Amino acid sequence: MTRQIVLDTETTGLNPGSGDRIIEIAGVELFNRRLTGKHFHTYLNPGRASHPDALKVHGLTEEFLADKPRFEQIATDLLDFVRDAEIIIHNAPFDCAFLDAELDRLTLPAFKRQVPLVTDTLVMAKMQFPGKFNNLDALCRRFGIDNAHRTLHGALLDAELLAEVYLSLTRGQESLVIDLEAPQHQTIIATRPLHTYDLPLSSPSEADRIAHEAFLQLLDKKSNGQSVWRP
Repeated sequence: MTRQIVLDTETTGLNPGSGDRIIEIAGVELFNRRLTGKHFHTYLNPGRASHPDALKVHGLTEEFLADKPRFEQIATDLLDFVRDAEIIIHNAPFDCAFLDAELDRLTLPAFKRQVPLVTDTLVMAKMQFPGKFNNLDALCRRFGIDNAHRTLHGALLDAELLAEVYLSLTRGQESLVIDLEAPQHQTIIATRPLHTYDLPLSSPSEADRIAHEAFLQLLDKKSNGQSVWRP
C-alpha cells in the first residue's frame, strides 16, 4: 500500500534566507495511485508583504492574508498530514527550503527528516523530456491535462494538477501484464526472469495448420517462388 502527498506552496518571494515566507500550502493525497479526496490546504499570514513579481504570480494580497493563521499555528496539522507518506513536489529544493526555514523558526527538524521520501517531479520530467520546458503548464499541455482555469498560481490547484502530471509521468506498460491499477506490482513482475513465468502453451488444430500452409503457399506464389522459408 502506497500513500503519497502531492505538495505545493506559494511564497512572498524567492529567497527564504532573506526572510521570504510561505503564504499558502496545500497537499492532496494519493493512495495506490488514486486521488482519495483528502487534502490539506491553508493560507498563511507571513507578517510581511509579497514581492511585486510574486504578487503578480499568486495574487494573494496583504489584506487578504491579514487574518490568516501563522505557520506555527498549522505546523502540527501539516506534519501530521504528511507523516509516513512519500512527498511529491515540483522543484522540491525550492519548497523544501521554505519549509525548512519555517520549521527552523520553531526549532523543529528539517522537512526531509519528517517524511520517508521526497520525490521531485521536475527531475523526473527533465529525464523524460531533456531540453524541453518542464514547468507545470508545459507538462499539462504535454499530457493533455486541462489547466485552462489556472489563471493565477494557487497551491491547492497546482497540487491537484501536479498529481495528474505525476501519474502521467509514471504511467506506462511496465510488464507483460497490463494493469494500471497496480503499477508497483507490475514493476516487480517486470524484474523477474522470463523463464520463471508459467506461460500457457497451446498447439494449433489440424484446421489451423491446413489454413496456415495454404496462406504460406499463397505468399510463395505471389513472390514467384522467392520466399525465404521454402527450401
